Amino acid sequence: MMIRTIAAILTVMAATMAGAQDRYEGYYYPEITSIEDFTRVIREAPNSGKDVRVGFVTNLTVAQLAAPESPRFVFFAKGADARHLNVIALDDDVFATLFRARAVLAQMTSNMRNNEFFRQQNLETVATFYDLLQFMDFDTLVISDGKTWAHQVNLTRN
Repeated sequence: MMIRTIAAILTVMAATMAGAQDRYEGYYYPEITSIEDFTRVIREAPNSGKDVRVGFVTNLTVAQLAAPESPRFVFFAKGADARHLNVIALDDDVFATLFRARAVLAQMTSNMRNNEFFRQQNLETVATFYDLLQFMDFDTLVISDGKTWAHQVNLTRN
């Protein structure tokens, strides 16, 4: 009886955790069509709270809105502690394929290398956009064309 009770509790806990991410599917982006795990840790990360993650997303959004052209994709963080970053296309071309989406992420890496944080940490030649997200303690990144596919990156820290 005790084993059944524990199994039932674990099942409910797992469903609750999965449900937190699932509730964004079909609302902000289509069903997740592919998943990858990013497990590389190049350095111990400084403590990062919700304020750091929200500030990061806010700064990206402000920079996009200050540009003369309209944004082609949006950034937003979800979850109680803003640990789930979403990057969703606003047109049919920018993320027409996962390969194009990854190219945009690579460009973000180049842009981030000018960031003071990267330079202070001596990361400008080794860190990627995924590393930066991992440093800020994001759990997941979902990138999507907003129409047919969504790719999830699980950012794992050991």
